[in-house]
Amino acid sequence: MAHIFAFWESRAFYDSFMARSHDRLASAQSGTFKDSQVRLFDHRFDVKTGFEPRFTDADLLRVALCRVHEERAEHFTLMQEKVWNPAMAGSPGMIRGLFGEAPGSEFLVLSMWRSAAEHGKYRTERVERLALRAQTEADVAALTGDIVDLEPTWTV
Repeated sequence: MAHIFAFWESRAFYDSFMARSHDRLASAQSGTFKDSQVRLFDHRFDVKTGFEPRFTDADLLRVALCRVHEERAEHFTLMQEKVWNPAMAGSPGMIRGLFGEAPGSEFLVLSMWRSAAEHGKYRTERVERLALRAQTEADVAALTGDIVDLEPTWTV
């Protein structure tokens, strides 16, 4: 499995690419992959510091896709900002991240880490306690995610 992340300066640039170049590039890649899933998220806020799509200082990326009960979306966003974000920001080894939103009460939490060991310390020490405090179980209808080991030669 491969994860590909693209960061756009603006929605206008994304729309222009989709209108002018996407189909030509996609047809040239026909047959090279199967079962692709594409999601477009709007940036809501940064995790820790100003997010930059720079991956040279990270070895690991944690991506979480959260489908939230519509009536709990505001609470979920507030808990990301007030509970999860400060906890991740205070973890040694967490470099930066972002919180994004898509239509249909779907959210993306992307965090960049110096190493799997640093991410593992955060996860085992805090996640259960933070989930209880943030009432995550009541907010989230579905959660999928992955730990992505970054491949430097794939970064453009």
